[in-house]
Amino acid sequence: MQQQDWTRVDVFGNIFLVFLALGTLVGVVVVAYTLYNAYKYRDTGDASDDEDLPSVGELPTGGKGGKKLFLSFGISAIIVISLVIWTYGMLLFVEDPTTDGNEQQEALEVDVTGQGFAWYFEYENGIESVRTLRVPADERVWVQVTSGDVWHAFGIPDQRVKADAIPGEYDETWFEAEETGEQEIKCFELCGDAHTSMTGTLEVMEPDEFDAWMDEQLTMTFTMEDGNESPVTEGYELTLEHQETEFSETYSDDEFENGSIEITDIEQAGPYNVTIEPTDGQFEPIEEQIDMTGPVDETYTLEMNETQSDANESEANESDDGGEA
Repeated sequence: MQQQDWTRVDVFGNIFLVFLALGTLVGVVVVAYTLYNAYKYRDTGDASDDEDLPSVGELPTGGKGGKKLFLSFGISAIIVISLVIWTYGMLLFVEDPTTDGNEQQEALEVDVTGQGFAWYFEYENGIESVRTLRVPADERVWVQVTSGDVWHAFGIPDQRVKADAIPGEYDETWFEAEETGEQEIKCFELCGDAHTSMTGTLEVMEPDEFDAWMDEQLTMTFTMEDGNESPVTEGYELTLEHQETEFSETYSDDEFENGSIEITDIEQAGPYNVTIEPTDGQFEPIEEQIDMTGPVDETYTLEMNETQSDANESEANESDDGGEA
């Protein structure tokens, strides 16, 4: 597996395995060498009278000029320095995987805010959610973390993710989940009485499933009805205009089905202007602002304008007079 295909889990897993293997090897060598010398120089009680044994307080000899000591320190230094350089390079990748041309073409960006013992998520298209972060599998996700009140620490243990959430500051990190399913989100900073309940859920979805969920969030449904809550099927048009982008569309009454329309060609959430104009002067115009952070389902009551209302009332009166005559 090339480094650009690694996730944070892969990186920290490899670092753990290297340290485990090296620690095990060093431990085995040291323990084996210690046992070997303990056995070789054990006291058997069979020392001959002419054997040259050290006396108490005498410095040991026979070290061959310190060659063994120099060799052991030299090998140890090479191993430690190499390990430090390799680990530093791996952690640089964790800090920014886009170095060395490893930038992924598709990456999801999410703003994370910790506030009131809950996690709030806002996607780059303006869709928001609370406590549940939904992401596609096998796609890099960049999170920008901050806090709206006190210090928190955003963490996803299964993804080896941890970022400080500090008011007025932003900490950026990333992860890439390979397996679908749910994982726990925690706060790793003691932030108050309800710290232990400041949890959330990372829901990793299949890419197609995630796209379908996002399309559902970017859906607006509008229904037109009269004062009797009956569907109004003609005599109006609806204009939808985003306040921060160039999106502006007008929908005529023949695009409505039984007084309702479902709009699915929306790519950006946020503030919208909704204008309902009569096409035959029968209804009062309606102007409203909505803030889209998820699916929108609005019902509007179309009221007769004063002129049309007076005309209808006059016709009703004439009908009543004719009936009495």
